[in-house]
Amino acid sequence: MSNEKINYVEWPARDLEGTKAFLTRAFGWSFVDYGPDYAALENAGLDGGFYRADCVASTSNGSALIVLYSDSLGASLARVEQAGGAIVKPIFSFPGGRRFHFTCPSGNEYAVWSDI
Repeated sequence: MSNEKINYVEWPARDLEGTKAFLTRAFGWSFVDYGPDYAALENAGLDGGFYRADCVASTSNGSALIVLYSDSLGASLARVEQAGGAIVKPIFSFPGGRRFHFTCPSGNEYAVWSDI
């Protein structure tokens, strides 16, 4: 049996520069540019990258939802708002914890959750 595992995730980015700046401000992530249309993500817990495209990753159009974990949900929400993210679902409870959803400057949807 082979040993495949999820190793890398790629997202579209209508506003590549804005998305990079937002994610750096909100979460301290960094990027390596590979030409003008691709940026690889670093220091985020999972390898990935953003490619310049007009489409948007959101649950309403069937996209997978990238969910981040936080040990301080309120502080994460504040950083997302201060960095310019749009809260699309305020903090709500679900079995096992609480979370909120937000979009970045490219319109991609993410969530942050906490069990505390």
